[in-house]
Amino acid sequence: MQTQESHWPSAPVARAAATPVAAAVGAGGTGLAHAAARGMRTTPLRVDAQRNLEHVLRAAREVFGELGYGAPMEDVARRARVGVGTVYRRFPSKDVLVRRIAEEETARLTDQARAALGQEDEPWSALSRFLRTSVASGAGRLLPPQVLRVGVADDARVPQQRSVPADPGESGVPDDAGAAALLDVVGRLVDRARAAGELRTDVSVADVLLVIATAAPSLPDPAQQAAASSRLLDILLEGLRSRPS
Repeated sequence: MQTQESHWPSAPVARAAATPVAAAVGAGGTGLAHAAARGMRTTPLRVDAQRNLEHVLRAAREVFGELGYGAPMEDVARRARVGVGTVYRRFPSKDVLVRRIAEEETARLTDQARAALGQEDEPWSALSRFLRTSVASGAGRLLPPQVLRVGVADDARVPQQRSVPADPGESGVPDDAGAAALLDVVGRLVDRARAAGELRTDVSVADVLLVIATAAPSLPDPAQQAAASSRLLDILLEGLRSRPS
C-alpha cells in the first residue's frame, strides 16, 4: 500500500517577532503577535483581500494534497492566481501556511469522526462512514506525519499520541489539543468496532489513519478518480473487517 509522500518542512515555524505586525505591537502585544504568526489578522479583511485569502487556502489544500507539504509557495500562488508576494503578505513563512492547513484538516477529520460516532448506532457502520467521508473530503492526505506517528501501548493495539515530537524544532504540527482530540475520537470508533467483533483485533488507530491518508493514483477524469478511490477504500475496508473463524 502506497501513501502520499508529504515532504514535511523541517525548518521551525517563523517566530511572531519576525513579522511586521509582531514588531509593531512590541512585547506587550503577545496575542496580536501570535495571531500574526499564524497568518491571522486582528482587523476585518477587505472584500478583495478576503477573496484572495480564500483562494490561497483552497490552492494550498489542492497543491499540498497533490504534491505533499514540500511543494513550493510559488506553486500555491500560481494555483491561486495571485502573486507570490500576496501569499507571503498573508502568511509570513511557508511553515505558517502549512500549520494553518494541517490544523484545519485535523479539525475537519475530528468533526467527521464525531459525526459518525454520534449518528451511527452500529459500530462498523460508524467506522466505515467516517472512513468514506474522510477519504471523499481528501482531508486525510493533508494529515501531518506527526499525527500519524503514534506509539503502541502495552496491549499492542491501542495507539497513544506522542506527547513530545522527536525533534522539538519540527514545524507544521497541529496544536496538541487538536491532535489529541482526533486520536481520541477515532480511538473510540476503533474500540467500539473491535468490541463488537467487527474489526480485526490487531487494527489500531494508526491503521485507520493510514487508510484515510492513502490516495488512489491521480487520474485525469474526475469520475474515474472517484471510482478508483471508492474501489481502493472498499478493498481496504475488507482488510480491516473481522471474519468469523
